[in-house]
Amino acid sequence: MTAKPLYRYADGRLPNTMAILYTALAYGGGLALLFAGNGWLNALGTLLLAHGMIIAAYLIHEFAHGAIFSVPKHNEWAGNVCSWLCGSCYAEFQDLRKKHMRHHVDRADVITFDSKAFLKARPLWFQKLVLALEWAYVPAVELIMHFYVIALPFITDNDKHRARRGKVAAVLAIRTLLFAGLAVLSLKAVLLYAVAWMIMLSVLRFADAYQHTYEAFAVLEDGGKLPEDKRRDRSYEQQNTYSNVVSERWPALNLLLLNFSFHNAHHEKPVAPWYRLPKLHAELYGSTYNQVIPMRKLLGSFHRYRVRRVLDDDYGVVSEGPNKADNFYGAVGVSFLTAV
Repeated sequence: MTAKPLYRYADGRLPNTMAILYTALAYGGGLALLFAGNGWLNALGTLLLAHGMIIAAYLIHEFAHGAIFSVPKHNEWAGNVCSWLCGSCYAEFQDLRKKHMRHHVDRADVITFDSKAFLKARPLWFQKLVLALEWAYVPAVELIMHFYVIALPFITDNDKHRARRGKVAAVLAIRTLLFAGLAVLSLKAVLLYAVAWMIMLSVLRFADAYQHTYEAFAVLEDGGKLPEDKRRDRSYEQQNTYSNVVSERWPALNLLLLNFSFHNAHHEKPVAPWYRLPKLHAELYGSTYNQVIPMRKLLGSFHRYRVRRVLDDDYGVVSEGPNKADNFYGAVGVSFLTAV
């Protein structure tokens, strides 16, 4: 029996190796610089560490699609390693994968934890606190969702989630010990690590917020059925998907997000690896596709509607022309790093 090659695609050997190597070096090098006595090196280390986490997160997305390694188990192992780097290791990689696959198959934002309903059911002071944090650009909703993943096995009667209590407790204990050890060496390093993680969350949520105007459905469990809706066909998928590219003028800058911004191309061919997406986008859509919205045109909307999108079910509208994103409010709580 012939052994399978390491990578799924032959042309992926160099780009995938470089992406994985960069992630390891950025994470390790950035972490090391947090201990430096120079403030500029600390700042560089924080940004480098944050970017290492960002690429690790997008690699999780690639592993979930099986687009990197030829053996599914290898994608799962690598996905678990990257989950530890991103702080999403409290959820099972397969649960993250299943949630994301539903996003593709159902052409919807399928969630088991409705952050908006959760907040609306909380006391007014709690709502105001979350909204104040969001106003100050603190990703409070994302923090709530990450905490919910940790708490879920201990607050539910669902046997599947209850069975994960031991594993979640073990992961929490290990990470607590690791950060306690880091704090002993340098409290500054721990604080800067937290800043780097928050930068990662903020970058990911900015990208996630403007890639879809899908309908959102809160279902109780993974297998929960969505309402029958024939509108959610391939045409609906493309019309409600947007390519929020980092830059049209300098396409290489999209590598900062591992080409994840070529989102229409990704949804057209979900198993196409990240390094093929720019070419695939050009072949499918050209340079005048209305679904393309450069990130510089989304910064204003992200700022103006940072509080509104927290509780509003309306994602806003995308029109045509140079100001087409002015009324695009964006989504919140749709991260692929939380299996809820």
